[in-house]
Amino acid sequence: MKLRVAKPSELDLILDWAAHEGWNPGVADAPAFHASDPYGVFVAEIASDPVAAISVVNHCDNMAFLGLYLCLPDYRGQGIGYALWTHALAHAGERVVGLDGVAEQQGNYAKSGFVPAGASLRFQGSLTAAPDPTVRLATARDLPELVALDRAANGYARPRFLSAWLAGQDSRKTVVLERAGACRGFATVRRCRTGVKIGPIIADDAVVAITLARAALAVLAGDTVIIDVPSDNEPLVQALADLGFAETFATARMYRGPAPVSGPNRQAIATMELG
Repeated sequence: MKLRVAKPSELDLILDWAAHEGWNPGVADAPAFHASDPYGVFVAEIASDPVAAISVVNHCDNMAFLGLYLCLPDYRGQGIGYALWTHALAHAGERVVGLDGVAEQQGNYAKSGFVPAGASLRFQGSLTAAPDPTVRLATARDLPELVALDRAANGYARPRFLSAWLAGQDSRKTVVLERAGACRGFATVRRCRTGVKIGPIIADDAVVAITLARAALAVLAGDTVIIDVPSDNEPLVQALADLGFAETFATARMYRGPAPVSGPNRQAIATMELG
């Protein structure tokens, strides 16, 4: 068995594995994930073939996020996944590490020092697209303001991730709420294997979050809409329920080290793989 950094070309394969697990990744997630940390995705290789994967993306000097923890069925129960887990976590160094993990595995994550800090709830439904006069497409000039908004919302900086995530392309668009010449919030919508996901959503409250979500759908439509919401965001959870959305999935949000202090404008997370 060989443990190594994944090649950029292998990210699409890993995301195909994630799709088979029902995680429904975006159709163009791989380049943005790689740009976030080119050395942050790892594979276990047997006979020259990848059989397990994990990502530990170093967002900044004090924060990393773990995801894409996958092992092919024929290789489970042999210690391969745990060996890769240990190898990849070393990449984070002394950083705090967050994850959105399968709730039933909390006990195993706890053995590596991870402590529960709520949950991420996946909501799925339909939402009418609606342009808004205060919402426009993001431009490259907006990036510093959007990075600052995201940092205030999440409690840590992730400039490399956002530089790639917010760059417009056919299958991923970002809209910005602008008031008095300043960016007050934003939302990214991306096409996935099924439907579209909207995240992150950074907004002052749930009403503005829905406004941004509707405006995002006006530039990239989807019949099925998926939004991942922190479990402590009761106003948005209720707003989505009132709109007919159903909770379809939940993960345990856990941290190894002190959990970052999120701000009130964190409405929905970007991805369960990168936070």
